[in-house]
Amino acid sequence: MSALDSFRLDGRVAVVTGSTRGIGRAAALALADAGADILVTGRDAAAAADVVAEIQQRGRRAHSVLIDLTEDGAPERIIAEAEQQLGAVDVLVNNAGICRWKPALDITADELHEVMNTNVGVTLLMCQAAARRMRSQGSGVIVNVGSISGFIVNRPQEQASYNASKAAIHQLTRSLAVEWADMGIRVNAIAPGYVKTGIAPIDDPEYAPWWVDLAPQRRYALPEELGPSIVYLASDASSFMTGAILTVDGGYSVP
Repeated sequence: MSALDSFRLDGRVAVVTGSTRGIGRAAALALADAGADILVTGRDAAAAADVVAEIQQRGRRAHSVLIDLTEDGAPERIIAEAEQQLGAVDVLVNNAGICRWKPALDITADELHEVMNTNVGVTLLMCQAAARRMRSQGSGVIVNVGSISGFIVNRPQEQASYNASKAAIHQLTRSLAVEWADMGIRVNAIAPGYVKTGIAPIDDPEYAPWWVDLAPQRRYALPEELGPSIVYLASDASSFMTGAILTVDGGYSVP
């Protein structure tokens, strides 16, 4: 296999959570460009249909599941539907998550539970659902979407619960990588910096001096710039990587 061929995902099936917009959409399209068939998940029917159509235009198969990932049994249902519609799951990308900006002293128990359950609990349950199938195959790849928020304190916004959840994602990634290596399952994470998405006010003059000007590259990322890194972690190009946190942040978190 040539170096470039090792990035190919032909014949493989990938599940990407939260893939109707932003980083998740970019990941789904990038994986399809590399040859994978994609199960799209989200809660917006029109957006999901658009992503499915874009994947099919690339000559790949695609199917969508409209679901709230926090519902009981949602992870198992997603993996089962992927198998029924597309075949055995080879790649799982855990992208879905939420952020709440709120001073730490004001966070309620319900708000803390919402962030930690959505970002960490759902990720673990999705990993479990996929790994049970991957174990029988003797192979599989999981890519979790962490954040530089897992090892820096973002400013000026206050988001202690989100930062804690992303730090947990990084440690969960390392833990699963060690536990599941003997089953042929690799688990890595990507830690993006500031990315222009529909929920990030990256151009707001209040935030740009903190989010953009402090990065050595003096800019933010577009979601599409993260797609190739996710393909790398999902493919055989990273076959000797597991338990790694790949930072893609324009140098923002460099000490």
